Amino acid sequence: MALMRRVRHFVWGEVPATKTERKLLLKIDWFILSYCCLMYFSNYLDRSNVSNAYVSGMREELNMHGTQFNQINTIFTCGYIVGMIPNNLMLQVVPPRIWLPSMQIVWGVLTFCTSAVTNVEQVGLDRLERSVCVRIAWLNDGHDEQIYAIRFFQGIAESSTFVGTHYILGSWYKPGELGKRSGIFTSSGLIGTLFSGILQAAVYTHLNGTSGRSGWRWLFIIDGVITMPIALYGFLMFPDVPTTTKAFYLSEEERLLSCERLESEKDKDIGHGNLSWGLFRRVLGRWRWYACSALFAISGETESLGSNNLMGQWLKAIGGFTVPQIGQPPILPSVPSCTVFASTRVPGRADTDCHVDYYPSGMTAFAIASTLICATWTDATKSRARWPVLVYMAVAGIIASICILVWSSPIGLKFFAYYIAGATYAGQATTFAWANQICADDHQERAIVLASMNMWNNVVNAWWPLVFYPATDAPRFTKGMWAMIGTCIATLLVTWLVWFLERREKRQKALQRAVDEDDGAVKRSAGRASDEKSVRSQAGSSRRSQESA
Repeated sequence: MALMRRVRHFVWGEVPATKTERKLLLKIDWFILSYCCLMYFSNYLDRSNVSNAYVSGMREELNMHGTQFNQINTIFTCGYIVGMIPNNLMLQVVPPRIWLPSMQIVWGVLTFCTSAVTNVEQVGLDRLERSVCVRIAWLNDGHDEQIYAIRFFQGIAESSTFVGTHYILGSWYKPGELGKRSGIFTSSGLIGTLFSGILQAAVYTHLNGTSGRSGWRWLFIIDGVITMPIALYGFLMFPDVPTTTKAFYLSEEERLLSCERLESEKDKDIGHGNLSWGLFRRVLGRWRWYACSALFAISGETESLGSNNLMGQWLKAIGGFTVPQIGQPPILPSVPSCTVFASTRVPGRADTDCHVDYYPSGMTAFAIASTLICATWTDATKSRARWPVLVYMAVAGIIASICILVWSSPIGLKFFAYYIAGATYAGQATTFAWANQICADDHQERAIVLASMNMWNNVVNAWWPLVFYPATDAPRFTKGMWAMIGTCIATLLVTWLVWFLERREKRQKALQRAVDEDDGAVKRSAGRASDEKSVRSQAGSSRRSQESA
């Protein structure tokens, strides 16, 4: 029985003290995680389907060449960067149950639009304008700006999901509950990559040519169809944050408890809203924004083996793969680059054989396992330490890069390298949980820091793939492998810096609390002494009055 309790504590955290709190935790787990995971799942379908479409006929049909694929991803990243902080600040002004589903509808509509692309320079807005009865004259020139415009605005809308959800999770959960919930959320994007590869193969096999549309166009249509009902679910069921929730499934007692359980946490700020210009002065005057932004800006690039087409382009270069086998979901939830996955073709198997083995899905599976295990373990530790996970992912990235650099190594070793590279995704959930803990005493600073972490990572990612992972470097990506090793080493250094600064701040706070307690004790002692003196004075005065009488 004791063993079962320990296992339960490790897997799901501390058992709530009361039945009411257990019921509350079950409700917020269900309604928050269900919507956020489904939202992120649909968000990731869009990102992965761009990659899937690229090797499912889009490249040939649109006559794409050179680095045009990288450029499309880069302009999406630019929109992602622009929307990051504004989206998180809007959560302070507009109820999250309104803002997040609204952004989901926007990117869902734009996903439908992507299915109408006619060439790289032209998004096919002639079809779009017939459907919405709007003529935008400047989009009829056939310039590059047309496809870039759709991807740019789609990036702005989709940037609300990742950092917005981490802000919401930090608003509802205690430190010991936060890591594993962040891990579950992050894993939903990784699961979306697995589903996307299966969807890509099924659509290409069964819908290619249906109603005169190519299979890759149906990918975007189905993605849009999946997105819309999830947005409606968010409008109806998402509970906002504890101080403003009006969710019909929470009783008044549970709403009060959702705030009280967080107020019991030391230095926890459960406020919401009330933006002011002083916020930016406060954020820029502390170390948190700089150090946390640097941490994810650098550590996020350790995921490049899974986010920049490397495995799919390598498999495509060595040949022997059918389109259904080249399922290529990007597995980087926070950064909108596109990954290419593929499966090996079994020798002697006909191209029409649908029983394919998606071997590269092992990378995604390893990423999911690493994310969940690491997030759960960090919650179970007494100190809630998150830094060991970044050490683990950096070491895994170095090993994977070395294996790929040795080009004469067997193909099996290269598959092993890409599989183990999945460990680099374990840092996403724990890094953002770490930032939530660091900034727990200021909810507005927390919103800015979380958004800035992802924003700066995307700033780097906007040019990083073009410099170190261009498609022209396939299949070896020698320059990119050396960049990966350097990035992993830099990750270790910045992780130590954040750990040191957090530890120093905790010591300073503890010292300040001790000083405050001593001052309070002195004041209380002085107050008691003053009271005693006053009592003695009154007694002496009374005796003198009696003697005089």
